[in-house]
Amino acid sequence: MKPIIVGTDFSAGSYMALELAIDVANRFQSDIILIWARREKLLFNDEQLSIMTNLAEDKLQALCDKFQPAMQFGKLRWQITNGKVAPALSTTATRELASMIIIGTNGASGFEKYWIGSQAVRIVQDSPCPVLTVRQGYDFHKKLERIVVPLRVNANSRQKVPPAASMAKIFDSEVYILGLLDMKEDEQVLRTYMQQSIDYLEKEGVNYQTVMRPYSNYCDTVMDFADEIKADLVVINTEQDRIISQIFLGTNAQQIVHRSQIPVLCIHPADYINVSARI
Repeated sequence: MKPIIVGTDFSAGSYMALELAIDVANRFQSDIILIWARREKLLFNDEQLSIMTNLAEDKLQALCDKFQPAMQFGKLRWQITNGKVAPALSTTATRELASMIIIGTNGASGFEKYWIGSQAVRIVQDSPCPVLTVRQGYDFHKKLERIVVPLRVNANSRQKVPPAASMAKIFDSEVYILGLLDMKEDEQVLRTYMQQSIDYLEKEGVNYQTVMRPYSNYCDTVMDFADEIKADLVVINTEQDRIISQIFLGTNAQQIVHRSQIPVLCIHPADYINVSARI
């Protein structure tokens, strides 16, 4: 099975990501590669870099020694890369043909939650594979019972359904198809998309529920619904909004990654090419 990449900066959030990754890896029967990116800043001399690297090696090995017994099938190993975190994880994921990247986010509040320069968002954007983000403080021992899949009237929206179905089958979850309607004239198209998604889930043997909601703010509506049903995972894609008001706030994906208190699985449309033909 393709490995799972976990980025770490030795923060509490990254440890949460590792523990969630172990749960996912056990279900997928895959390995985990733990990555620490070494930033060779000019303010560090060679001796300081060497000390930092040695400390990181000790911490990485300690993590592997501690958590390897929890790995039911695969191996937990580590690598140190050079450079910025986002390209380092992307390069490793490409080289290792990774199935997923899992990272921890510390979250933000107020103005900061809309700041588009966050490390998590850059990792999501650069990744060659799906990215699962988990917020520091998330209860990873909780069962993954409810998965929210928002659908809108656009070409890429249904591409979230197959990966959501895969997660649901592995974790025995129920998928909630959330149809989001902003213009009444699009209702019939949206219902068609929802029915295609239902047909796919039924074919895959996945339990589901469907809800249609009007919306003006995508992020608010998705997060409110997730709170309402006590969801355990939200699956989104990284489509880019072209609306001027969204440029400063960031894309819908960015806002949800920052705001969500539960894990978010981010899918690039390119990860699932022509999926609409299958659903």
